[in-house]
Amino acid sequence: MLDIFTQLADWLTFTVFKLSPDTSVGVGFHFFIEDTSKILVLLVSLIYVISFIRASLSVEKVRDYLQGKHKGVGYFLGSTFGAITPFCSCSSIPLFMGFVSAQIPIGVTIAFLITSPLVNEVVVIMLGSLLGIKFTVMYVAIGMLLGMIGGVILDKCQAHRWLQPFLAKAYQQVGQAQSQQQTQEPTPQRMTMKDRHAIAAGETKTIFGRVWKWVIVGVGLGAFIHGFVPAEWFEQNLASGQWWTVPVATLSAIPIYANASGVVPIMGSLLDKGMPIGTTLAFCMGAVAVSLPEFIMLKQVMRYRLLAAIAGYLLIAISITGWLFNYYY
Repeated sequence: MLDIFTQLADWLTFTVFKLSPDTSVGVGFHFFIEDTSKILVLLVSLIYVISFIRASLSVEKVRDYLQGKHKGVGYFLGSTFGAITPFCSCSSIPLFMGFVSAQIPIGVTIAFLITSPLVNEVVVIMLGSLLGIKFTVMYVAIGMLLGMIGGVILDKCQAHRWLQPFLAKAYQQVGQAQSQQQTQEPTPQRMTMKDRHAIAAGETKTIFGRVWKWVIVGVGLGAFIHGFVPAEWFEQNLASGQWWTVPVATLSAIPIYANASGVVPIMGSLLDKGMPIGTTLAFCMGAVAVSLPEFIMLKQVMRYRLLAAIAGYLLIAISITGWLFNYYY
């Protein structure tokens, strides 16, 4: 199905507008068309499906399971779900909103949000062929571990307080729902398909209306930068292996918007040019997990304090990961 978006971008870029695939403008415009169309379609589809399922889902059972005695299981499941879902950072945001609205613990949703752009099955296949099974297993483990640790830390900080008001209100309604359920036992009502559709359509319209413009802005910024990324600069200035190259590589990746499968070929190119593996890994993980366009879109569901906490955690965690890889390899 995703080939449809590539074909649409090919047709518009190279046939309708007659741009060359060898120019920065052509590359950036193709990126913008493909990712904007893909994300907007996924946005509508995922919000609707999640809302439709949630209309009759027993939120209490899911929440109680994730908030059970072994809370670490919840972080692991959130991170695992992030690893097996083939979404980039921007298209995983609708699922994040769905989890929060369903009152799933905030740490679990953060674990999903961090892991989702870093790990997916396409990356596993591409990394396996490029760098071998051992490195691939380590990368997947690190990606999931970063998600789980981030979830634990932000859970301890009670990060739900830093969500945007409309999401914070939905998340905090869990306490009211629990107290009402304890004081009264309402008769279960079976919802019809028509009722579920009405709820799902209403939520889709509301949420999509809030975020669509930021998808355009975020992907547009990423597409502009994507077409003009000075790859030679990174190869010439970050290949020395000194300690400062890792945080610089991570920070340098912030303006770039790319999904993990798109960044793997860049890893191969940078490694071929002599860049240390830890510095390369830090740059690529920064591009998919701490990109500026992603955080522009996340601003619609998070306040600046939560954005800063996630960004700060990821920058530190990715830098430590890069240093360790440079030391041992």
